[in-house]
Amino acid sequence: MSREPRVVIIGAGMAGITALHVFTRLGFDAVTVLEKASDVGGVWHWNRYPGLTCDVPSQLYQFGFAPKADWSHLFADGPDIQRYHREVVESLGLGERIQLDTEVVAAQWNEDAANWTLTTKGGDRIEADVVVCATGVLHHPAVPDLPGLDEFAGAKVHTARWDDSVTTDGKHIAVIGTGSTGVQIVSALQPAAASITHYVRSPQWILWAPMSLRQSKLATRVLSRSPTAQDRLYRTLLWASGILADVTTRPSWRRRAVQGYARLCLRLQVRDPALRRKLTPDYQPLCRRQVVSETYYRAIQSGNAELVTERIDQVTPSGIRTADGCHRPADVIVLATGFAPHNYMRPMQITGRDGRTIDQEWAGGPRAYRMTAIPGFPNLFTMLGPNSPTGSISLQYSAERTAEYIARFLRMLRDGVATSIEVTEEATEEFNADVAVAMTPTVWNTGCNSWYLTDNKTVDLWPYDRATLTSMLAEPELSHFDIR
Repeated sequence: MSREPRVVIIGAGMAGITALHVFTRLGFDAVTVLEKASDVGGVWHWNRYPGLTCDVPSQLYQFGFAPKADWSHLFADGPDIQRYHREVVESLGLGERIQLDTEVVAAQWNEDAANWTLTTKGGDRIEADVVVCATGVLHHPAVPDLPGLDEFAGAKVHTARWDDSVTTDGKHIAVIGTGSTGVQIVSALQPAAASITHYVRSPQWILWAPMSLRQSKLATRVLSRSPTAQDRLYRTLLWASGILADVTTRPSWRRRAVQGYARLCLRLQVRDPALRRKLTPDYQPLCRRQVVSETYYRAIQSGNAELVTERIDQVTPSGIRTADGCHRPADVIVLATGFAPHNYMRPMQITGRDGRTIDQEWAGGPRAYRMTAIPGFPNLFTMLGPNSPTGSISLQYSAERTAEYIARFLRMLRDGVATSIEVTEEATEEFNADVAVAMTPTVWNTGCNSWYLTDNKTVDLWPYDRATLTSMLAEPELSHFDIR
């Protein structure tokens, strides 16, 4: 190529912002981000439901290259995190490279030109030498197929597309779905609701943590005045987070201790034996994405709250009927039913070498090489792609290492060493076979039904520790790639 590669990053969430900053920091100038939303932030732009809070400590849930000293709480809420993303984009001068309200619907590899043609929803066609998909995981809302849902006469809203015009105070509210979202919104809406009914197909283990605790003014002053102190705190939290990877990937006394804490949280906070039985999952703690809450057990024991574990039989115009024949009235239905986490860049139509589509490549489930590359799709890379550590390692750390890894390929293109770079099928098969073996002792593989599982029941997570991730993304093993 011997020229500046034209790079298009799809998505301006956390991963897209990271890739943009890393590429421009390393001297790549022809970089553009296309974002379908009206603002940056990804999941933190789309999710605005009441009670939205991050379950990772604020001083860790931030970019390593953009420390923030003045978080309001130890666990930041959604609006605070979204403001942070905007501030980072503005302070680093990244905004001029981001095109908002620009949805990519298709990407076609051009073999003769060794580049990509992207098509936007508006009909524009954009050429790129390299495409980086930073489209996120928790992106496409999953809407349950419930009989009668369309006939419900009241307000219904999905937590991932919250409608601020929906009134919940003084209303009879039905919340469908568990997980962090269901737990948070029940806790937030219960105090002012006439009644709140939580429909739970399978209960979650819930760890208690001081989610509402504010960051002290003293801590803010110290961290603001001493970048060294803040850097040490961040690195300490990053090191401590490595314990989570150890707990989830290897059986040990640490795993047993955390699981014991989960069981203790339930026993100490819920004294009614009947309710406690309904709230007790039938799988090991940590098998699903762990839920953290300070207030849920208190909320669900309130006089205006009810936990329903019976299967929903039908949604009626005035409420919900369960399999036991009981009909409960509802003015508002909140769908806290999560996302389609294995779509990644789909439903975007991506066509690679020899006309092969991403849907064909992933017919047996999403797969990639080291979270970053897919055979048959030259000069296309993924940020936080299949097998990313969404359940164990800081995603900001992972994204930064991934972007630096991709930048090494960009340098090869710029220096004329290559015009196309494509991971081999053999390297991809070997990596995925190793992942399957490494997944065996993980807690996610102990028998629960979680959103970590793909349609073919494999666990779509990173089964290794942070050191292994760092090592695998340090330098490309060029023998694993077809470089032309």
